[in-house]
Amino acid sequence: MTTDVVIGGMTCAACVSRVEKRLARLDGVTATVNLATGRGRLRHPAHVTVAELVAAVERAGYTAEPVASAAPPTAPPDSRESDGDGDGSDDPARAERERLLITAALCLPVLVLSMVPALQFRSWQWLCLVLAAPVAVWSSWPFHRRAARGLRHSAATMDTLVSLGVLASFGWSLYALFLGGAGEPDMRMPFTLLPSAGSEVAHVYLEAAVGVPLFVLLGRHLEARARHGTGAALRSLAGLAAKNVIVREGGEEHRRPIEALLRGQEFVVRPGERVATDGVVVAGNSALDLSLVTGESDPVEVGPSRAVVGGAVNAGGLLLVRATAVGADTRLARITHLVTEAQAGKARAQRLADTVAGVFVPAVLALAATVLGFWLGAGADPQAAVTAAVAVLVVACPCALGLATPTALMAATGRGARLGILIRGPRALEALRHVDVIVLDKTGTLTTGRLSVVRVTRADGGPTGGNEAVPAGGTAGNEVVRLAGAVEQGSEHPLGRALVAYARRALPGVPLPAVTGFLATPGAGVTGVVEGHRVEVRAPGDGLSDALAAALAEAEAAALTPVLVRVDGVDEALIALGDVLRPGSRRAVDGLRALGVEPVLATGDREGAARAVAAELGITEVHADCSPEGKAALVRELQGRGRRVAVLGDGVNDAAALAEADLGIAMGSGTDAAIGAADVTLVRGDVEVVGAAVRLARSTLSTIRLNLVWAFGYNAVTLPLAAVGWLGPMVAAAAMSASSLLVVANSLRLRAWQPTPHRLPAPVRKALGR
Repeated sequence: MTTDVVIGGMTCAACVSRVEKRLARLDGVTATVNLATGRGRLRHPAHVTVAELVAAVERAGYTAEPVASAAPPTAPPDSRESDGDGDGSDDPARAERERLLITAALCLPVLVLSMVPALQFRSWQWLCLVLAAPVAVWSSWPFHRRAARGLRHSAATMDTLVSLGVLASFGWSLYALFLGGAGEPDMRMPFTLLPSAGSEVAHVYLEAAVGVPLFVLLGRHLEARARHGTGAALRSLAGLAAKNVIVREGGEEHRRPIEALLRGQEFVVRPGERVATDGVVVAGNSALDLSLVTGESDPVEVGPSRAVVGGAVNAGGLLLVRATAVGADTRLARITHLVTEAQAGKARAQRLADTVAGVFVPAVLALAATVLGFWLGAGADPQAAVTAAVAVLVVACPCALGLATPTALMAATGRGARLGILIRGPRALEALRHVDVIVLDKTGTLTTGRLSVVRVTRADGGPTGGNEAVPAGGTAGNEVVRLAGAVEQGSEHPLGRALVAYARRALPGVPLPAVTGFLATPGAGVTGVVEGHRVEVRAPGDGLSDALAAALAEAEAAALTPVLVRVDGVDEALIALGDVLRPGSRRAVDGLRALGVEPVLATGDREGAARAVAAELGITEVHADCSPEGKAALVRELQGRGRRVAVLGDGVNDAAALAEADLGIAMGSGTDAAIGAADVTLVRGDVEVVGAAVRLARSTLSTIRLNLVWAFGYNAVTLPLAAVGWLGPMVAAAAMSASSLLVVANSLRLRAWQPTPHRLPAPVRKALGR
């Protein structure tokens, strides 16, 4: 079983490690806790109840609240509980803002007087003490409270370090003022970034006592705002869901909550409203804006019997829709679930960081005690020893370690969702980054998956149309298309439906005439009377004109299906139909090859059709007549050669290969079986997005690596500086807050990531050897 919980009170990666370890003590329980979202995903056997899981989290010193699996996620919650001072505020973010503003007002005079000796008037230090006392107690109360709670549970976190740093700085200042000679009215104290020692008067560290909580509170406030931005994708997805729906029953309309809508019921969508759920149009025609759901920029025309997606905006007329899916079964709900799944996981690098964070805080406490003892044992001035120990406590920052991966992952998956790329999680990103060969299905993936008119050739060899959007050319050519489309109106064969659709598009505004005496002969074709002419659409035979014979040879070579149109017993035209390439297939294959990913075509179609498509796309390795088992065997064979294999498909026959591959990529227009077996889903069904997915994965993992290098490198540099007395407590507090902000800011760059790489100017590319 899987249970999601919201965990309150976490402030750093050490908190994450402690919660996961506490939950792991329960029999059969594994937990993945995300600092950035404040959520935990708990996998547990049926005999372990949710109440036991919540109790385990509370024993670790944190709060937990189960989340209903069907509840749509909104914004990532702030993982820190209010920890207020009893003001009863029900808005933790507002309480923290107020605490920060009051703290800043109290701190600024202390910082200015401590840093500018010229402004130090008689007994200035006692005014600073009066202003600093509320900061050390009230402003820092959340840190003290969480540190005490951790102490009760034998745990040390970032709050422990901050609390000890503030108390040590403030306690030493009290000693200096009352016993160390710093309380004299005429005392003046020069400000230096480096700690001083050896003076006759003890140094006052009130600026550190107020600066540490001020910088930490400010850093966490800015960090929370930045982290709020990484959850924009989930908030926008949640905002697409309709809250109410107008249901039509018995000719009457009733407005009801969306939760009351049942599958099979009919509902009304007025212009400007969102489609409440997935369904099929019963009546009406309109254009739907799907840009926020699938990323498709152009409106999609819909009419009777056309499928619609919940969350789309009705840009035109009135629609009556019959619901085909509700609740968690809708496409929007599945997209939201995939994004949530992606943001709940951890990359290998982050798991290492969490392991380090679990022992980091205790190690820092031991280091601070060692530094204090070493300085005192070496005969150094007590204030220098205290300063160094406080700086070690303050400068340590496991927060950056905890935020390195989840913030980048949230920003990347959110950006991917907006581009129509749904990535299940960090493991999929890691696999996508290292893919070097991709097995491509043909029908429905590289091609449209439906028959279309490719070419029309008249018997006299006149001009022909190149695709569905272009008429066959000339009045005679249009007349042939009109008659062929008219006679095929009575056919249910895919060839007939393709001819009717082509005729309507080639001759907009021209209605197709009625057909009488319609007769369909299986394997031979159809015939009927249209406007007094006997029209036949059948397989071509012998005795064709030179132009039609040449067109027939070209169609067979291209693995197209040719049909002959005869009017009153005379051959008029040859129409070639086929499953045409998607518009972006060629660019997609070229883009993958440019990324170092080798394309391989594997299809269940016959050899001729497969070779024709491969030749048009420049694919050299082709596997035709492949069964589902054959595709899976091909994946295993490529893996046996040491290749990292991805599979791109859309059908049930691709599901086995998708599951077998290192990475499965499904077309969003494909079957549920294919999407369920895949690690990445292309919502728009645009094959060209595959290359963008690879580039996004590489950019994301590069960002994560940079974050972790900074997080580890920051501590590797600043801890020794603090230990030897070269880094004061206040500067240490500013550096600690800056480290987390830099990690989050670096991750937020992914929100503006573009699928098309920016090209440098030609002289720059030449200089760089590109």
